[in-house]
Amino acid sequence: MVPTLIGLNTAIFVWTVVQAGSVNGNAAAPLFDEWALVPVLVQNGEWWRLFTSGFLHIGPIHLLFNMIALWVLGRDLEIVLGRGRFLAVYLISLLGGSAAVMLFSMPNQAVAGASGAVFGLMGGLAVVLRRLRAPAGQVIGLIAVNLVISVLIPGISLLGHLGGLVIGAVATSALVYAPVRNRTAVQAVALVGLTIVLLLLIAVTALR
Repeated sequence: MVPTLIGLNTAIFVWTVVQAGSVNGNAAAPLFDEWALVPVLVQNGEWWRLFTSGFLHIGPIHLLFNMIALWVLGRDLEIVLGRGRFLAVYLISLLGGSAAVMLFSMPNQAVAGASGAVFGLMGGLAVVLRRLRAPAGQVIGLIAVNLVISVLIPGISLLGHLGGLVIGAVATSALVYAPVRNRTAVQAVALVGLTIVLLLLIAVTALR
C-alpha cells in the first residue's frame, strides 16, 4: 500500500507540473483550484477537497519530504497493522488534518499536502511502539522536530499537522488496544465512529 500511495502522489504531482508547465510553479495548475482545501469552498459543498488536498504538493521538495517520510514510517506501520487498517489510519489522519484546518484556519486560506496523513503515521507509530513496550524516543523526537519546523517555517499548516497527529494516534489506539473478542468488529466501529465525529465537526463549520 505504501508504494501505491507514493506512486499516486507522484503521478498527481507530475500532472500538476504538466498543467502548469513548471516544476517549481506547479501550484499554478488548474488542479490546485479544483482540489486544494479551502474551508469556505468546502462549506459551500465541495467536500471532496477534504481528501483531494492531501494528494497535492507544492514543488518537488514538498513532495520529496512527504514521500520519504511516508516510506520510512509507513512500511513499519503497515507490517504491524496490515494493509487495510494501515490505509484506514492514513485516510482518517488526512481527514483529521483537514478537520483541524476547517475548524481553526482562515476561511479563504488554501492548504495542500500529505503532511496531515504523514503526521498521523508518526502518531500511529508512537502508539504501536508504546503498545509493544518498545523504545519510542526516536519517533517522539521526530514528531517534536517536525512540529518545531511547522512553527518556524512560514506557509506550513501547523493545524493540519496537529490534527493529523492526534487523529492518527487515536485511530491507531483504537486498533491496537481493541479487545481480542470481536476485535475486527470493535475496530471497525471505532474507526467509523471517529470518521463520523470528524465529519460532524467539519459540518459544524458550515453553520458559523
